[in-house]
Amino acid sequence: MKVLWITSVYPSNEEPGSGVFHETQVQALSALGVEVTVICPVPRTPMLFQPVKKQYRASGDIPLFYERKGIPVYRPRYTALPGQLRWAQPDRRIAAAVTGTMDNEKIVPDLIHAHFAMPSGGAARIVANEKGLPWILTLHGSDVQVYPHYSTSAMKAFRRSVLAANEVLAVGESLRQKSRELTARESKHLPIGIDLSRFAIPQQSRVALRKQLQLPENKKLIAFVGRLTEAKGVFELAKALEQLPAQMAVVFVGDGPARKSLSMHPELNTRLFVTGQVENQKVKEYLAACDVLALPSWSEGMPTVVVEALAMKVPVVCTAVGGIPDLFREHSHILVKPRDIDTLAQRLQEAACGHLYSSLIMEELSDHVHVHYDAERNAVRLKQEYGKLLQTGGQSAI
Repeated sequence: MKVLWITSVYPSNEEPGSGVFHETQVQALSALGVEVTVICPVPRTPMLFQPVKKQYRASGDIPLFYERKGIPVYRPRYTALPGQLRWAQPDRRIAAAVTGTMDNEKIVPDLIHAHFAMPSGGAARIVANEKGLPWILTLHGSDVQVYPHYSTSAMKAFRRSVLAANEVLAVGESLRQKSRELTARESKHLPIGIDLSRFAIPQQSRVALRKQLQLPENKKLIAFVGRLTEAKGVFELAKALEQLPAQMAVVFVGDGPARKSLSMHPELNTRLFVTGQVENQKVKEYLAACDVLALPSWSEGMPTVVVEALAMKVPVVCTAVGGIPDLFREHSHILVKPRDIDTLAQRLQEAACGHLYSSLIMEELSDHVHVHYDAERNAVRLKQEYGKLLQTGGQSAI
């Protein structure tokens, strides 16, 4: 079985943390004998706009092709305009980049699996039609909760992708329901799994890990892991720190446009630490070294780091957005509203002091994660979905 993955994020040596959850699932599929090829087009902003923002100059060093852990990954360029997802979709430009790569490299898959309704889903719709291939679309979060609501044209593009796919999957139950509200199209709940074996509790003590990572040994540490952007709630977390006792500190693990502002915090390197980008395999060490994971995002799909932390039985304080309430289920009272700094500070202090999570709640959440979010288990289910689609000749079973 040959499957072409079309996605807008996938790891590279230049951006090792981008789309790690995709790579984990691809590796699990490959272990089951599925031959996966990845095409992850790279946006190229016209020279006129590149001096405006650093992000418009990013990704230029990513090679056009590389093999990563045995998987061929193609990164063709396409022209992208600033803010285009708000008012227009680059579907045809991305599709041309994909079909050009398929033709040049003689890539002939049995089916296409696109990730994110926008923009990859729009491009996959065109590619599948041109090549006469069945295709599956996975919804991840922002492509349901955020981008379609920018404009009328964005909503039309979202609906067009969802309605055109032969099969639609959603990584969270709430995303599945929201997509149905917007399109009247049913989909199936199937999370992208993670390699939970990598997130077993480390043998090293917390003190030893803190020494290794050069973190304070005598404070309650709150970890944030992810891209440092305003929408991830990093400034609310920095504000919440001001309400917390002096023996508590925040460690921001990651990089992004908010890093400069966070690095100007008056308590930098005393109660607020910014590590910059770290290798993905070191995330486990930071989680184990800290007392709490905080993720006060304004919107999310199903954030991998929350699943990873719960697998390690690390208390989590995050917002009730995207698929997170599905993950916490009857324990969703633990979650906070986006931008609610006072409640965020309260929950963080409770979690760090061991008053928010009972051992029973922590055990239940960890067990739930291991049953429903394991990459190997979910790869088996995903391979079954591929097989069903091929058996029906591309006709949706929904």
